[in-house]
Amino acid sequence: MDEDPELFFPVGVAGPAAQEQQARAKEVCARCPVSGECLEYALGVGVTHGVWGGTNEEERRALNRRARRHARQASSGSRSEERSASHAASRWSDQRASR
Repeated sequence: MDEDPELFFPVGVAGPAAQEQQARAKEVCARCPVSGECLEYALGVGVTHGVWGGTNEEERRALNRRARRHARQASSGSRSEERSASHAASRWSDQRASR
C-alpha cells in the first residue's frame, strides 16, 4: 500500500481531526490482506499507540480485557473456554468482515 505511515498514528484519540484520521486508517486496514495478522501482532506485543489491524488503542484494550476475563473464567472452572488475545483478534476480524 502506498499510504503515509503517519496516517496510522494520530496525534490524539479525541477531537474531530483525530477521529477522521483514525477512520481513514481503518478504511485502509479494511482493504489490507494482512489486517488480522497485524492485529494479532499488536495484541501480542502490547502496542499502545496507533491504528493496528483496524483497531485503535481503546479497542485493543477492550479486546485484551475480554481475553483476560475469559482466561480467568476458564481457569476458575467456568464453562467458558479460554480465549487468548489472538482468538479475540480473530473474532474482531470476523465481525468486521461481516459488516
